[in-house]
Amino acid sequence: MTLDELKPGQSGRITTIGVVGPLKRRLMDMGVLVGVEVKVIKIAPMGDPLEVALKSYRLSLRRSEAQGINVEALS
Repeated sequence: MTLDELKPGQSGRITTIGVVGPLKRRLMDMGVLVGVEVKVIKIAPMGDPLEVALKSYRLSLRRSEAQGINVEALS
């Protein structure tokens, strides 16, 4: 499943990052790494962007960016 499929309040662990090039590097620089636990905090009314919490901070991602991040849903 991809990060954009998680509902607000759900958590997941990043399994793969399917984007390439500068976007992948930018995401990795922001802490989006394989094995990191992320939690969807909220989704904007039109569905874009998503606010996620990872490590000790929050990050807003476009839906298109979140679709390139595969996660394993956690309970």
